[in-house]
This record gives sequence, C-alpha cells and structure tokens, in this order.
Amino acid sequence: MNNSNSNGDTSLMQKEQSESVHRFTERSGDYYSAEFEKIQSSTRLTLSFNVAAALFGPFWGAARNIWGFFWLSTIAMLFALVQLGRGLWGELGADKLAQAARLGSKSQEMAAKAQVALEAGAANAQALLRNSDNLQRAANKATAAANEAAKGAEQLVIWGAVFLIVVMIFQGLIANLVYEKKYCRWRADYSEKNGFSMMNLLLGSAMLAIMLPLMLYRFTATKPVAWLIEFPADKTVFNSASSWLDSAFDAVAIHGSGFFDGITSGIRVLLDGLEVVLVDTPWPVITLVILFMAWRLAGPRVAIFTVAALAYLAFLGYWEKSMATIALLGAAATLCVVVGVPFGILCAKNRTVDSIARPVLDFMQTMPAFVYLIPIIAFFGTGKPPGILATLIFGMPPVVRLTALGIKQVPPSIVEGALAFGCSRRKLLLDVEIPLAMTSILAGINQTILMCLSMVVIASLIGAEGLGTDVLMALQFAAKGQGLLAGLAILFCAMIIDRIVQGCFKPTGRPAD
Repeated sequence: MNNSNSNGDTSLMQKEQSESVHRFTERSGDYYSAEFEKIQSSTRLTLSFNVAAALFGPFWGAARNIWGFFWLSTIAMLFALVQLGRGLWGELGADKLAQAARLGSKSQEMAAKAQVALEAGAANAQALLRNSDNLQRAANKATAAANEAAKGAEQLVIWGAVFLIVVMIFQGLIANLVYEKKYCRWRADYSEKNGFSMMNLLLGSAMLAIMLPLMLYRFTATKPVAWLIEFPADKTVFNSASSWLDSAFDAVAIHGSGFFDGITSGIRVLLDGLEVVLVDTPWPVITLVILFMAWRLAGPRVAIFTVAALAYLAFLGYWEKSMATIALLGAAATLCVVVGVPFGILCAKNRTVDSIARPVLDFMQTMPAFVYLIPIIAFFGTGKPPGILATLIFGMPPVVRLTALGIKQVPPSIVEGALAFGCSRRKLLLDVEIPLAMTSILAGINQTILMCLSMVVIASLIGAEGLGTDVLMALQFAAKGQGLLAGLAILFCAMIIDRIVQGCFKPTGRPAD
C-alpha cells in the first residue's frame, strides 16, 4: 500500500514537473522535460547534448532569452568565421607584395641611373649600383615574406574550421545545463523571461546580419574603407570643447580665488603643525613614541619590525623625507576622516544622499589620478596643499563607503529595542549605531590611510615633497637603485602605519602578531 502511494506521488510530481517545463519552454516541451529530469536526478555532471544549440548557437540563445549564451556564442563563432574568411578570401601577403613592387621599381630606377653614370664615367656610379642591389634584395625579402603569408592561409582555414567545430560541440554540451538553470530561476521567480520569443530571434538575427559581414570585410579586405577602421570624428568638436573647458577653468579660478586660497591656507596650517611635530622634533623622541605605540597597540613582533624599518629609513638618509611624507599623509587622512565619517553616516541615513553620493564616489575612485591633478593645479596651483587635496579625492571613498556600510549593518532589532526604551536619535547614533559599526568604520579609516600613502609619488608631480620625489627623480633618470630604495622606504612606512592602525581595533583586545 505504501509502495503504491509512493509511486503515485512520484508520478504526480513528474507530471507537474513536465507541465511546468512545457509552460516554461512553450516549444519542444517533451525534449526539455526529459533532459531537465536527467540533469536534476543526477548528482554528477550530466552529459546532455542540444543539437539545435550546437548548430544554431546564437539564434537558439536569442530565441530562448539567454542573452549571455547569445553573446558568448556570437563572439566565439565570429572569431572562427573570421579565421576561415581570412584563409579563404583574405589576401594575407598583399601588403608585402605591394612593398616588394615599390622596392623593385625603385631598384630599377636606381639601376638606370647607375647605367647612365657608368657611361658618363661619374664617380658615384658604383654607389648607385650598390643601392640598386640593396633595394632589389629588400624587394626579394618582401616577396618571400608575402609567399610565406600566403602559405599560412591554409593553416588559418584548418584552425578556423577546427575552432568552429569545437565551439559548436561546446555549445551543444552546455546549452541544456544553462537552460535548466534558467528554468530553476523561473520556478523561483516568475518574472524571469521564459518561452520561445520570435521577436528576440529576429533581433538576434538582425545583429548577426550586421556584425558578421562587417567583421569579415574588415579582416579580409586589403584596404577597408576608412570609416570602418576609425570613427569619422570631427576634430572641430574636440577643439571647441577643449577651448570651452579652458575658458571655464580660467573663469572659475579667477572668480573663486579667495575661496581656493582660504582652503589652501587652512590645509597649510594643519600641515605645518604636523611637520613641526614629526620633522622638527628630535628623532629619538619620535622614534620612542612610534615604538611605544607599535608595542602597546600591535604587539612585540610589530615593535621589532618597526625598529628594523625605522633603522632602514634612518641609515639610508630617508628619515626627514619619511616624516614629511607621514605629515602629508596625516593631513590628508585627518581631512578624509573628519569629512568622510559624518558623510558616510549621512549616506546611511538618507537614501537620496546615498543615491547621489554613490556615482560621485565611483568617479573619485575610478578616475585616473593624473586627470584630476589638472583641476587641482588650475584652482590651487602647485605645492603641498594641492598635493593633499589630490590625495583627499583619491583616499576619501573607502571611509565613506565602509562607514555607511557599518551603520546600515547594525541589526534592526537592536535599533528598535533602543528606541523602545526611550533612546533619542542622537543617543541612538552615538551610543548604539557608531559603537556597533566601529569595526567597519576603522577598517575604512585604515584603507583610506593606505590609499593616501599610495598617492605620495603622484602628489610629488605637483610639488608635494617627500619620498615620492625620490621615486620621481629615479624614474626621470632611470636610477634603478635609487628608485628601489625609495620604494622600499614608502613600503615600510605603509606597513608600520597599517599594523599600528590595525592594532587599534583588534576584536579580542590581544596584541597583534
């Protein structure tokens, strides 16, 4: 009785599965129902071959709404077809043959001049003959290279055909596996597109009809049309945009000079104070303070490493420049923390601010540093304060992002409990959310400090002195030893700061190794 009930339940589940697959696929439901059942019933990688996907990979992917499969299949098949086209129709040695023809023509002209010179008894007749022979040898080499390139056409045809067959086999092997994964997603979320789409099939066919002829023409034609190789851009547009930006920068710099000078003066005050502490203070005092911090916050092993690193900086003459670099870093990191932590909290609390700040932070992190040095120089000039501002742009995103992440990850139950006991919004932030998010905030501060230190070489381009200047000079004069020693000095500074900062937020309170 139990066996009959079990068999009945199994048959009912199989029937429901089959109906579900039929609704999902709309066409060839019986085939996909059997293949999906085979895939799902096996605990190992199942061998399932889809002939339609193997023969018509991109078309199958488009019709079944699997656009990732469509694009990968399209790229692979285009690559194979291009190799076949180059081997069958491409004139592989055409450029070398044209070069050989030009050299041969020049050789004949030179030989004619040499003959005239010989008849006239000119002194340069032998030189003209040698030049003619050299040109002829170069023409013969170009002809031989053209012949070798032409022989390679057969290999291109063979390799293109082999690659095309491999692509088709691979498409057939993975198609049902990919389609079954899509079916599982559709079962969990019916908003997933399913069925056989004739519109997508037509769209995919249209894209292939555009891409394939252009690709074959581009790689098989001896001289493709210019607009296909290079976009027909109008240089006047670029020149007009560049001139307009130059005028805009100049206008902003002139009208906002007071504002920019005020920012520069404020940064200079902070930087001068740090340089007095780090550079002008006797080195034994600074050494003692750094070693004590390393020992108390990060443990004896880090303290021993700190001794070795400081000895390296001192004995190689990098002490003053290292302290100047750390002063630049301290000023930039302080500004990053003072501005970034409150702004990160605001992003976590306000969705509108977060949605606006996210692309700005992406821009700050992805824009090459050499690009945003341009407006920094235009508005603030050169020197240490502009270098700190450039470092500020590069180093602020981590502390903003990780502060916002830490505040968002505070458990809602804890927040609700604190509010239920009468906690005000201010007390909630200061006594509950920030302490719980402190690990994430300190990790952001640590990342910001290291990213600021990584900017010292780039900041030296605009007059920010320090260890970056030595690296820059080594690059200019190809002084490999000087550059390596200065780079190691920057590395040791980074490692000391990283270990000490990490020791501030060890969760167990034990010293770091």
